[in-house]
Amino acid sequence: MADDTNDVLYRLVAEGVPDAVVYADREGIIRLWSPGAERMFGFAAADAVGQSLDLIIPENLRARHWEGYRRVMDTGTTRYGTKLLTAPALRADGSRLSTEFSMALVRDGAGDMAGSGAVIRDVTERWLKEKDMKERLAELERCCGTDRPSR
Repeated sequence: MADDTNDVLYRLVAEGVPDAVVYADREGIIRLWSPGAERMFGFAAADAVGQSLDLIIPENLRARHWEGYRRVMDTGTTRYGTKLLTAPALRADGSRLSTEFSMALVRDGAGDMAGSGAVIRDVTERWLKEKDMKERLAELERCCGTDRPSR
């Protein structure tokens, strides 16, 4: 009975968090697409489930993504472990967003790689603010020089 309770709790958490929760099988086909993913990326679950992760991966990054994804599925290991990853992604309207995400490697009952889950957060607003600050700092350094008074 505890397994049933945990299954319900996992589902409720995945459905309730504002972040996107996405699971793709070992071939990179989306099998789970949370309400947060619908809001973030603009694709309804019915349109995303069964599609390749290419749905949200910018075309210029796909080759690198699939090289790494296949390596992880083949080896069952990732060098990223518990690190928070960053990557641009695509919305349904074709616009880009900046994301941060954590990954979970998912294994089947035999211990073989079944796929990968991710909890994804839209950090576009923060990324744009940081970009603006960096540009302002660079402009100040060009305008006023980089010499700083000694203390």
